Amino acid sequence: MKTIVTGSSSGIGKAVALKFLNEGYDVVGIDILPATISHPRYTHFVADVVADELPDIEHADILVNNAGVQNSGRDIDVNLKGAIRTTERYGIRPDVKSIVFVASASASTGAEFPEYAASKGGVVSYMKNVALRIAPYGATCNSISPGGVTTALNKRVMDDPELWAQIMDETPLRKWASAEEIAEWVYFVSVVNKSMTAQDILIDNGEAARAKFVW
Repeated sequence: MKTIVTGSSSGIGKAVALKFLNEGYDVVGIDILPATISHPRYTHFVADVVADELPDIEHADILVNNAGVQNSGRDIDVNLKGAIRTTERYGIRPDVKSIVFVASASASTGAEFPEYAASKGGVVSYMKNVALRIAPYGATCNSISPGGVTTALNKRVMDDPELWAQIMDETPLRKWASAEEIAEWVYFVSVVNKSMTAQDILIDNGEAARAKFVW
């Protein structure tokens, strides 16, 4: 069994790649950065999901579209167009078993940088399109939408006590998910799950449910 993971050199993508390796899968990583995983069943390609020629990968049971940027000026190109490009190349195949997109809570709340929120909203919409197209193969396609995740990408607010306190005041469970927890969700949605498709799962420690009732 083989899994392709984009954005596999750090953060959620690296955690996902390690999870599948630990479960006995062969994993192919694609990232603009060099490999940070050394494992006999891990193959790494340095490539930009938007700009570079994508590597030839003959077969993959699972595709995890994780590569992404934030407030970069390229958010729509990388997060949305890159996900479309890799999916059309590797995912729309009769032998595919599952495709998972890593979207964002901002896809439904809009509470992020404008281009980032738009790119992730597009990812969720595109996911539903793909789900319909691969359903005749018996394959599932879903997205997960994390809220805050404790990765290096978010160190700016994680390391600022004042900003962190404000974030926790808006988060009922008063914590963020780890990259490893999100990887568990990706594995569940793509491997354990057999019947859910065309759905987006919000994993935000209750932030979107926050409501202050004044009487």
